[in-house]
Amino acid sequence: MVKFSIDELRRQMDLKHNIRNMSVIAHVDHGKSTLTDSLVAAAGIIAQENAGDARLTDTRQDEQDRCITIKSTGISLFYQMDDESLERLPKTVLREGQDYLINLIDSPGHVDFSSEVTAALRITDGALVVVDCVEGVCVQTETVLRQALGERIRPVMTVNKLDRCFLELMLDGEEAYQNFCRVIENANVLMATYTDEALGDCQVLPEKGTVCFSAGLHNWAFTLTVFAKMYASKFGVEFEKMMEKLWGDNFFDPKTKKWTKKHTGEKTCMRAFVQFCYEPIRRVIDAAMNDNKDKLWPMLEKLKVKDRLKPADFDLMGKPLMKRVMQTWLPADVALLEMIIYHLPSPAVAQKYRADTLYEGPLDDKYATAIRNCDSAGPLMLYVSKMIPTADKGRFLAFGRVFSGTVKTGMKVRIMGPNYVPGEKKDLYVKAIQRTVICMGRRQDTVEDVPSGNTVAMVGLDQFIAKNATITGEHELEAHTIKAMKFSVSPVVRVAVECKNSQDLPKLVEGLKRLSKSDPMVLCLIEETGEHIVAGAGELHLEICLKDLQEDFMGGAEIRISDPVVSFRESVSEMSDHMCMSKSPNKHNRLYFQAGPMEDGLAEAIDAGDVTPRDEPKARGRFLAEKFGWDKDLSKKIWCFGPDTTGPNLIVDMCKGVQYLNEIKDSCVAAFQWATKEGPLCEENMRGIKFEVHDVVLHTDAIHRGGGQIIPTCRRVLYASMMVAQPRLLEPIYLVEIQAPEGALGGIYSTITQKRGMVIEEMQRPGTPIYNIKAYLPVQESFGFTSVLRAATSGQAFPQCVFDHWDMLGSDPFEPSSQSGKLVLEIRKRKGVRDFIPPLSEYEDKL
Repeated sequence: MVKFSIDELRRQMDLKHNIRNMSVIAHVDHGKSTLTDSLVAAAGIIAQENAGDARLTDTRQDEQDRCITIKSTGISLFYQMDDESLERLPKTVLREGQDYLINLIDSPGHVDFSSEVTAALRITDGALVVVDCVEGVCVQTETVLRQALGERIRPVMTVNKLDRCFLELMLDGEEAYQNFCRVIENANVLMATYTDEALGDCQVLPEKGTVCFSAGLHNWAFTLTVFAKMYASKFGVEFEKMMEKLWGDNFFDPKTKKWTKKHTGEKTCMRAFVQFCYEPIRRVIDAAMNDNKDKLWPMLEKLKVKDRLKPADFDLMGKPLMKRVMQTWLPADVALLEMIIYHLPSPAVAQKYRADTLYEGPLDDKYATAIRNCDSAGPLMLYVSKMIPTADKGRFLAFGRVFSGTVKTGMKVRIMGPNYVPGEKKDLYVKAIQRTVICMGRRQDTVEDVPSGNTVAMVGLDQFIAKNATITGEHELEAHTIKAMKFSVSPVVRVAVECKNSQDLPKLVEGLKRLSKSDPMVLCLIEETGEHIVAGAGELHLEICLKDLQEDFMGGAEIRISDPVVSFRESVSEMSDHMCMSKSPNKHNRLYFQAGPMEDGLAEAIDAGDVTPRDEPKARGRFLAEKFGWDKDLSKKIWCFGPDTTGPNLIVDMCKGVQYLNEIKDSCVAAFQWATKEGPLCEENMRGIKFEVHDVVLHTDAIHRGGGQIIPTCRRVLYASMMVAQPRLLEPIYLVEIQAPEGALGGIYSTITQKRGMVIEEMQRPGTPIYNIKAYLPVQESFGFTSVLRAATSGQAFPQCVFDHWDMLGSDPFEPSSQSGKLVLEIRKRKGVRDFIPPLSEYEDKL
């Protein structure tokens, strides 16, 4: 029985302070979807009995089969709280009435799908970080936390899978406490590392109520407040005092009834958390599991739980009994909701400090102000972060969040893509929205309009949005876009697809278009050779994308898929050994260039967005001077970045007093974008090269130095200067994290060395026989790595790969026998270009 109607939900949307937008983030298989179920059940959408097994937010069939989340799914939940649960709401948190609307997004934990997590984080304000109490903080927990804090999102944490402590590991209280302490401390260290000044302190502490202890599968959870409430009335102490006593080094001796800060050594003296929280739970669980009902019922009567059980529950035995009792005593939704409502910000609060990181334009115009105030009457600003495929194949809903204004069914809007520049027509459409709907997990419900601070899905915009976009009102001509999202992984694994039947080609082309919409990160492109390339973040990501392509977007037409191909980058290892010169086709213009490698870390800084073409030149100059030792004046002379105007290559102007230089600047920039997109070695992108313009000799007559003369010349001189600067190939490297018991270490080491990898650290998890191993592994060698590793360790090792960095191959690509040389020839052959590197004389001219 659903406890709310759509009209109630719509009324609730107007109350800014009673909305919470949150996403659930964690490492793979730490129990996000299972935990989400208990919140969904509390709103009455699924039965309490099925919660934990239904995984309502795993909407696709393959998600249910594989038991992993692939796409992030939104669901809006409506709760009616009572006065007593809201009485301790902090004074600083405003509220309007007792009803709360929670827009919840369940996100995947696999590294390959971390672009989905970024898309989910952009449109929420708070995050529930789920950590397995046994495994602790893992590599993906760190990645998603870093993404969340980078978007200025406030975290709260839950330590999940508590039932394992009682049933599998049989930990005693003190061990369990130390274990939880370590997990929470590790998470806090990460939060302190990546924290943002604007967010303030975002450490999570059990005694503040920002850490919850849960068992998602059995649907029970508690924060210390639940126990503090119970004991405060029993001991007649103030509630706040009791909260502080329940965590940390506080010991209680029931014999002498005294509190101490240190263990007194008496047998009866115990840590307060163990004595008042852990032990009672353990006693109840043990009694229920051993069917010791004579002990169990009196305990439950004291806890006032017995009256809440149904008559049928008294006949249960063993695990079902335990599950039932724990659910009734410590229901998961109560603990989680309290934490969400008390400690996560409402849109009205969060948009004040998020506005500066969201909006591209000036931070004092009316749009920025409306976003800051979360103003429903202001101009419409809406960010679409992803496209959701609908039931009828090939159509999409645009899913996003209203930051200001109100979005209505049928209104005309401006759709601004990521490359839109205010005042220009590029990447801009004006269209009407057919319907606005709210997402409810597997179904959508139509509403008339959606005010600011809420998540929304829109019908009828899918033709005009590629992956994400900013939407404003029809007459808001001044509005800038909302910043594009930064993904923590990049698509490095590529496959070529072709149809088995040539008449299916139109289906394939159409299917690829739809595929690139459906996933925030997958790249679909057509090479010059006519191949259709699909690029993804890893093997699993590609596998899912291709399955979607074949079954959903092409109606089951058969396709052939090539072996995975890794994209490389071209770079240089030292300065050009001489000045390179090229003449224009009409022999009237000469360009003199040199190339050299960038300083260490600069290419990464450009990738991370610390140095961008949009920066204020003075601030950029200071940053480059402090970090990389650049000359202050030099940084003002950066002409452009490339490829795609944002990549990690630069042209720097080193000329002194040259005539007509500014007139050819545009042509040089165009040539540079072209050249960096496909380098001379094997037509891969360049990376980490700094080109210097040293001298240009131009014809005095403007007609002889047009783009047609300069662009090809400039491209040739860029190639020439790169080829004499000791060019090298860069290959992508994965960071692999492997969890395995001690016995499997030998197999892991041999597998990694045989795949050209190297182990960088191994760490034993305190209190367990399990080791955490981190290693670097070339992406090229990673195909089938999982199966080889499982074979070598008889299935005991679990690897997780994340793209980490680019690494230079030491050998010389000009020698056909070296490793780079072979790679270059292979790539050239695959691309169908000449099977040797063009000689330098093609690009460089003699005086």
